[in-house]
Amino acid sequence: MDLSWSHHALTRRRTLAAATGLAAGALLPTGPALAAAAQYTNPVIWQDFADIDVMRVGDTYYASASTMHYSPGAPVLRSYDLVNWEIAGHAVPALDFGAKYDLNGARGYVRGIWASSLAYRPSNRTFYWLGQIDFARTYLYTATAVEGPWSRLTTISTPYYDAGLLVDTDDTLYVAYGNTTISVAQLSRDGRSQVRTQEVFRTPSSVGTLEGARFYKINGQYYIFLTRPANGQYILKSSSGPFGPYTMRQVLLDLRGPIPGGGVPHQGGLVRTQSGAWYYMAFVDAYPGGRMPALAPVTWTADGWPVVQLVDGAWGTTYPSPAVPTPPRQVTPMTGVDTFDGTSLKPRWEWNHNPDNTKWSVGNGLTLRTATVTHDLYWARNTLTHRIQGPTSTATVQLDHSAMRDGDRAGLALLRDSSAWIGLKRDGGATRVVTVTGLTMDGNWNTTGTGTEVASAPVSGGRVWLRANADIRPGAPRPGTFSYSTDGITFTRLGPAFSMGNDWRFFMGYRFALFNHATQALGGSVRVTRFEVSTP
Repeated sequence: MDLSWSHHALTRRRTLAAATGLAAGALLPTGPALAAAAQYTNPVIWQDFADIDVMRVGDTYYASASTMHYSPGAPVLRSYDLVNWEIAGHAVPALDFGAKYDLNGARGYVRGIWASSLAYRPSNRTFYWLGQIDFARTYLYTATAVEGPWSRLTTISTPYYDAGLLVDTDDTLYVAYGNTTISVAQLSRDGRSQVRTQEVFRTPSSVGTLEGARFYKINGQYYIFLTRPANGQYILKSSSGPFGPYTMRQVLLDLRGPIPGGGVPHQGGLVRTQSGAWYYMAFVDAYPGGRMPALAPVTWTADGWPVVQLVDGAWGTTYPSPAVPTPPRQVTPMTGVDTFDGTSLKPRWEWNHNPDNTKWSVGNGLTLRTATVTHDLYWARNTLTHRIQGPTSTATVQLDHSAMRDGDRAGLALLRDSSAWIGLKRDGGATRVVTVTGLTMDGNWNTTGTGTEVASAPVSGGRVWLRANADIRPGAPRPGTFSYSTDGITFTRLGPAFSMGNDWRFFMGYRFALFNHATQALGGSVRVTRFEVSTP
């Protein structure tokens, strides 16, 4: 990640202009095995999972992603074929990095979990997640299963920016990290402290910024895979050990991506299948929805450099599916119905900042008790978010509002730095369903607008259905629309379409969000008995 707005704005304008320059590429192989194979379509996940780190353990693939201010953080995805993925858990159970992540006197928007690293250490059968927070220090979490429990192993005073963690063949732990100046650190045997760190590469000015390190040892060579945000990918190679010296080669630059209107695939990781084939999983800037993972096969030159396999000079929209063993089961869909049964939230849910865990519960629906008195949704605790499925999808919520109190506001939002919502206002003993737009933040993520009611209708009884439809096709601002129903069958449009902006600077894409906050006093609650994300 890079918070140099001017640099990003320049490169992304160039990137999103759909330039078709090509640094390296080759035609797809055409053997009988591949010719008979099924195909997959990019993006392999049309949801917002950025800064992917990907690996294989046995017959299972895992990936992690950035989540910024959402909690729990650092989702761990699982797949058996590199194409179909599920969310298995989160490596960072809570953002316990300061009061701002609790919306307590300060806010953590666009901070928190940035590009980080996921690795597996066979010697102790343990998964490791490593990432820096707020440029201050690095945190290392471990678990013996990706579902958790994950626990913090250590805190290291050196902030390993955009880190890539390598478990070497001799079991030594190394970290590649940095922005433009790339360094390698060696950790102690137990992973709890830094043994040494050393600068290993300084990016030439002709290239500009390199970051987003991923660290590999392949055929005895050390590789640091680096992104040029947001339009290029480079790789460093050393034959002399993890501390170099390294030579650099361009992997891709201004490569046309697989999503119409989207950006150049970049900043991801390399992974090898059981049969020895290699793949590159990158993300594509595709706002307003976020950054979507795309997958392409990779071959290697005789002298040990990776080459992305192209289709008509671009990252392919389709490729032959990876040749892998038959999956042991189907993965859990990332969309569908949730009735909030059981004793915990399913891993596809993340809170906007840390929740107040005394103010919500699941089992027989999701109960949200008001946790904050505010007129500003961006300050309200216990707003629960769900990624939007692209290219278009619809969220429908069944809401029991009979326990709302005067001054309460509850509903379903399209949440980002410019937001809108449909929901309920309870005032003077009466309840109305309303659509509100104009919730905005500035570039420092301070609230500049708390919303304007643009449509309303009276509702009676204690139950209502709310619906938000989101078009997240990239390349332009896209419409979000709202409707409601009193019987769950006939829905009535409420208010004009909301324009979902496609600016990249908030990094995270739009999300569906469930909320309930007070404007007068705490004590009210709502119960979500059903939530469904559906696609056309």
